[in-house]
Amino acid sequence: MREHEQYTEFESEFDHADDLKWRAKKAKKAASRREGEVEPGRRGRLTEEAKDRLAQMREDAVAADTPPEGDRWSTWGDADQGPKPHPEWLVTDLSAVDRELGVVKTGKEADVFLLERAMPGTDRSCLLAAKRYRSNDHRLFHRDAGYLEGRRMRRSREMRAMANRSAFGRNLIAERWAVAEFAALATLWQRGAPVPYPVQRDGTELLLEFVGTDGAAAPRLAQLRPEPEELLGLWRQLVDALSVMASAGLAHGDLSAFNLMVHDGRLVVIDLPQVVDLAANPRGPEFLERDVRNVAGWFTARGLPPELAEPREATEMLLDVAGLR
Repeated sequence: MREHEQYTEFESEFDHADDLKWRAKKAKKAASRREGEVEPGRRGRLTEEAKDRLAQMREDAVAADTPPEGDRWSTWGDADQGPKPHPEWLVTDLSAVDRELGVVKTGKEADVFLLERAMPGTDRSCLLAAKRYRSNDHRLFHRDAGYLEGRRMRRSREMRAMANRSAFGRNLIAERWAVAEFAALATLWQRGAPVPYPVQRDGTELLLEFVGTDGAAAPRLAQLRPEPEELLGLWRQLVDALSVMASAGLAHGDLSAFNLMVHDGRLVVIDLPQVVDLAANPRGPEFLERDVRNVAGWFTARGLPPELAEPREATEMLLDVAGLR
């Protein structure tokens, strides 16, 4: 067969195939109209009517899966769970219901909500703090590059995305902060450090032990004006807490009187997404020294004798505990 005749034959076959595709597409659109399905408009875009129907379908699906006595079913079974043994006060039943009770705190990186998890028809319930990292459109992870040093990523593509701060990279960073905080809390809880029990992590939402009484959050250290004896006791508690962290090879990374709570006289360390690995991060000792300097300055400004809260001595002691001296 000559070359021209071969092309003519191929063109004829393609014309026939295109005709069949066109007829099939037309038949499918007709069937969609008959069955009331959502139909795309030109260039694959949905018509306004189709968008409304699709939105209604989604709302109906959500409503159908909403428990009658709360905002959502327990997410315990779908999440990374906290260390065992689980505390007795924690409700872990998959048939439990979560109900939001209000906002506890808003921040630059995350917001914290008060959540009740309860078993319908019983008096079993517990209060949790739901910490939710914001979407990348609103997130402000300041100075995050220094904290991320030493945190290993398995894929070079992820490393590049995080370094370039693309939308994908910022989402990765958000989840890495949540993962880091959850892991640090689990480690420290098991070592006996005064931190909230990490209940679960689902994506960028952390559920934590609620530190407070009857739904009222315990005050931050920065809100208090302790008497001299209480001030000394809190400083000693803090040194003990930092020692436990150092023995685990960790530094808080952003410690201040605003990241410490006082509940019934007990100091509780919170907000650890930027936790620093003292050995893996080249700036680990620097972050530790800054943590100590920040809190020591608060205590001495409130009347604690400077010789009891000398930042250099405290930092050297903690580096010894961490095995870095």
